[in-house]
Amino acid sequence: MIDRFLTRSGGFAAAAEAAGDVAEIFTPNATRRMELDEEAYARAITQAQAEFSHAPQTWWDSLMNGLNRLPRPLLTLGTIGLFAYAMIDPPGFSMRMEGLALVPEPLWWLMGAIVSFYFGAREAHYFRRRVWPRAKVQTTVVGEDGWRAPRVPADDGWRAPQVPVAGAEAPAGAGPLRPPADDFADNPALRDWAQARS
Repeated sequence: MIDRFLTRSGGFAAAAEAAGDVAEIFTPNATRRMELDEEAYARAITQAQAEFSHAPQTWWDSLMNGLNRLPRPLLTLGTIGLFAYAMIDPPGFSMRMEGLALVPEPLWWLMGAIVSFYFGAREAHYFRRRVWPRAKVQTTVVGEDGWRAPRVPADDGWRAPQVPVAGAEAPAGAGPLRPPADDFADNPALRDWAQARS
């Protein structure tokens, strides 16, 4: 019967809708706010995906990547090959080592700088793309009253005050629970009240 009354009375529905519109002037619509937040989040994710997506590689990129991978194995295999060449052909190896001895020292410096910059640049490139785990930072903050922030968040050193349970015997020598006077140093009224009770 109530549903029939509500569906027939169009004025009541219009009044309810108008009341809802007026209420949204003072209080934002939570559902609409959630929809807008979700839309903004989706746009931000889409923009980040477009910025960090890798461009399709061409044959030139593949060729350069292949050439960049050659120096390290060539240096390694070439150094090992020198030992084998020295044992296979000692006179030829001696002649070539004498030729290397004639290379001027500045040319060796230049070669060392080129090799160092090459491998250093590649290492820096991979270093920037490396994902590092978050470091657990432990800090100790000392407050004005001597309180120290905990090193472990789960244990802050706070303990609940011992409140006597009704019907239980109080320990020997225990007086009535009184708040310490130092807690009311910034409130004269509470300090006077605490002194009056003591």
